[in-house]
Amino acid sequence: MLTSVLKRGAIAAVALAGLSTAAFAQLELKIMAPASPGGGWDGTARSMQQALTASGIAKSVQVTNVTGAGGTIGLAQLINAKGDGSQLMVNGFVMVGAILLNKSPVNLSQTTPIARLTAEALVIVVPTDSPIKTAKDLAERVKADPAKVTWAGGSAGGADHILAALFAEAAGGDPKKINYIPFSGGGEALAAMLGGRVTAGISGYGEFEGQIKAGKLRVVGVSSAARLANAPDAPTLKEGGVNLELMNWRSVVAPPGLSAEQTKTLSEAIGKLVKSKEWAEILKARGWDDAYLGGADFETFLKAEQIRVAKVMTDVGLVK
Repeated sequence: MLTSVLKRGAIAAVALAGLSTAAFAQLELKIMAPASPGGGWDGTARSMQQALTASGIAKSVQVTNVTGAGGTIGLAQLINAKGDGSQLMVNGFVMVGAILLNKSPVNLSQTTPIARLTAEALVIVVPTDSPIKTAKDLAERVKADPAKVTWAGGSAGGADHILAALFAEAAGGDPKKINYIPFSGGGEALAAMLGGRVTAGISGYGEFEGQIKAGKLRVVGVSSAARLANAPDAPTLKEGGVNLELMNWRSVVAPPGLSAEQTKTLSEAIGKLVKSKEWAEILKARGWDDAYLGGADFETFLKAEQIRVAKVMTDVGLVK
């Protein structure tokens, strides 16, 4: 009798596991990158698409780009997709600042938090023919006249913008006077630098890696505490005499109004993604740090980060 019950239990467990696997095998997702192709959010969305499908976690993944206002146009569209359990949107540090800077009528508290995925140090680069060789060289220029140093980076109010302001502050210049030019995609910022239209550029190392290795861009400094594993020759800002650290994180959120089951399905899919070998290979290739944080922990982090970023942006004069 007991043997029969155990057998039935084992069969039921196998059946449930099969149903779970089958459910994921049929999962069809849409991932929005709320920026132009070529930037960090777009790269994250397409990396997720690659890993989710290659690992068999999802049957299909469609990536769409919605540009404008530091991602807040895309955020508004996501919020309007209330109850859509197949939709995700990549976001992060950049969007937190852009919401404040653009006085956006929508914010991240209106979404369903799913998970933080990655953290990435930023790099400050200049064209190789620039007379600026080190972080100290750049700091001296910024201290002398912040307005004469032009910065190329991502959306206004994002991590790139905040790093430029904090760099000016650390250099002894007025962060409220920085001349920052936002671009909606990494490709546009790169073209501005190579065309000599800006003094320096800021982004994740992965976005500039090709041009750095080709000898067209020089790294002035990275914003991490230690040198990057995939760029050991690039000095940190602290090594260059600028006492500054900043990490850019990226995450995914879903529309509001999801059922508990819909939220669980999306959370479990992302939980499987971050444990997959396909995702591990992408992290290594792109130089991203695994910063996975899910569930209630991510929700708590997101609330705290909105408060922290608001304080930084107010302190350096980006918002009042």
